[in-house]
Amino acid sequence: MSRPLTASEPLVAARAEPVLEVVDVVKRYGRREALRGVSLTASRGERVAVIGPNGAGKTTLLSILAGDQKPDEGRISRSPSEIGWVPQQSALYGKLTVAENLRLFARLERRPDVQATVERMLDQTDLRDRAGDQVGQLSGGNRQRVNIAIGLLSAPAVLLLDEPSAALDPRQRQRLWEFIAGLADEGTTVIFSTHNVQEAERHAHQLVVLADGERLFGGSPAELEAAVGASGDFEAAFVSFLHDRGH
Repeated sequence: MSRPLTASEPLVAARAEPVLEVVDVVKRYGRREALRGVSLTASRGERVAVIGPNGAGKTTLLSILAGDQKPDEGRISRSPSEIGWVPQQSALYGKLTVAENLRLFARLERRPDVQATVERMLDQTDLRDRAGDQVGQLSGGNRQRVNIAIGLLSAPAVLLLDEPSAALDPRQRQRLWEFIAGLADEGTTVIFSTHNVQEAERHAHQLVVLADGERLFGGSPAELEAAVGASGDFEAAFVSFLHDRGH
């Protein structure tokens, strides 16, 4: 089972030196503001969930941090070269093996020692026994591990995951979150987007709530529970929280 968060973890993370600072990021598409002055701070080994309804700006924010898009305003403390990016739609080659995919992307990333990088990724993602398997024959959970391995090729300080568990069954999701928790325990800061509020509450140290490009909340799961007044059904209380703020 995934290691449960302790009550002190969010406080410890908050006191640590920030690994990533995002300050007042704005993104416009014509007259529409997809992000309106969004800020967040993440510490080493912290798991940060970006949650909110469809169209909230979650993927836009992550793609800006990854360097796929440029903000119109705001400041980001790290360059995209220091941030790993795992989009929801994977770019894996199904007819290639796990090792061949890793080798290909390591070359595209211009890693100085391609084979050493592949070996490191097979160990770090616990895929060594799948190295010779075609990616197209893997389970959804193992394909997502390969996808994450590609995001980790450059050993980034920060890893971005866009809806990492969206297509997985409950057992695969549990194993994936155990893996992500292990990455964070080893010092990687993980920022992920999700529609699943309860999943975010369970697996994140910090929650950032977006709606219509606006940040409505930033804090620990316990602090969000207090803000939404959840006494039973957290998801229903969260929907009411959004509604009361005009979303």
